Amino acid sequence: MALWKDWRFILGVAAAYVLLYVTFLDKDIFWYIYTAATLFFISISIISEPIDDQQNTNRFMLYGILSGVVLYALFAAGYALLKLMPVSAEGHVSSIYALFSPVFIWHYIVLVLIIIPGEELFFRGFIQKRLGRYMNKWAAMVTAALFYASVFVFSGEWLWMMAALCGGLFWGSLYIWRKSIPMLIISHLIFDLLFVVFLPLA
Repeated sequence: MALWKDWRFILGVAAAYVLLYVTFLDKDIFWYIYTAATLFFISISIISEPIDDQQNTNRFMLYGILSGVVLYALFAAGYALLKLMPVSAEGHVSSIYALFSPVFIWHYIVLVLIIIPGEELFFRGFIQKRLGRYMNKWAAMVTAALFYASVFVFSGEWLWMMAALCGGLFWGSLYIWRKSIPMLIISHLIFDLLFVVFLPLA
């Protein structure tokens, strides 16, 4: 079957753009709509593809924690370099934190229990895996990462798109390496906790 005939993939891609567009329309509804959007992502992912888990619990926890720390360190180093360049990264980072960081306790709950697992299930466990049926695994990974970055165009923040691209390439490569969605969820969780809660860059 050709990619353009894969109606679940087409539906998933189209829905992601529509839902992320609505999500970023108003910062006051961001957490409500993104939570609802991610629940849709989880649903279509679970219905369409089995959840890959080719690592035992101890191993995916270890790799997940270590990779999350490594990605945060790379982002921190990249941010330090950006501050030395003519582009104004500090303002963009501060704006992203101010507009979209968790504020209420329920924000943290849905971030940990819904949004982080949902993004990995959808963008790696569904989009990247589905693309792997129609192209080689590395091309599928890069394409999925580009898609992951592109849906954040509606945020209006180019730096968010670049961050999503870097994250997509990193987690997509981990997915190829270990084929473990739980490992990716732990990695994403550790990264977000460091990036958003414990050691924000701005």
